[in-house]
Amino acid sequence: MTGRPRADAARNRAALLAAARVTFDAEGTDASLDRIAQTAGVGNATLYRNFPTRDELLVELMRENIQHLIDSGDELAAETTASAALGEWLCRLTWHLRTWHGMPARIIDALADDTSVVREACAPLRDRTAVFLAAATGGRDVDVDDVFELVTLLSFGVDRFGDSEDHARRRVMLAFTGILPDTIFP
Repeated sequence: MTGRPRADAARNRAALLAAARVTFDAEGTDASLDRIAQTAGVGNATLYRNFPTRDELLVELMRENIQHLIDSGDELAAETTASAALGEWLCRLTWHLRTWHGMPARIIDALADDTSVVREACAPLRDRTAVFLAAATGGRDVDVDDVFELVTLLSFGVDRFGDSEDHARRRVMLAFTGILPDTIFP
């Protein structure tokens, strides 16, 4: 055996991913896994053989989105100043983390769990944030974990209140520039 999945197994996996994406788009991350399997035209056993947990299914769907965001960050870094790149990255990241309703809450839970596959999947986003942060702050002591957690919390608010992308951008700008930053936090 070559280790390559059989053609029907590959089709089933692709069908599960397509059904999950459509279902999560419509219903959020707490959507019924049974419904996903049914929509894909497979049994629950096939779903769980491919994705033993909901988080593993989510992570598989997140991979493509994360790579696209990382790639856009690379372009952003090449096109603008370090501080402008950081600001735009934080806006994009906040918007991205709310891809599906309920996703920011899952990420918040994952950040507190060292064994979480969701936390592991988000590591490239945290790492890219660290690069932008270091370039923009010139070595000032700003903790990337604090920034990533803040962005995730902002994303939670965007998700919870059903914000538009423009409103999400305003939330990020307010959170990171403050109202009167030099007066309140000298």
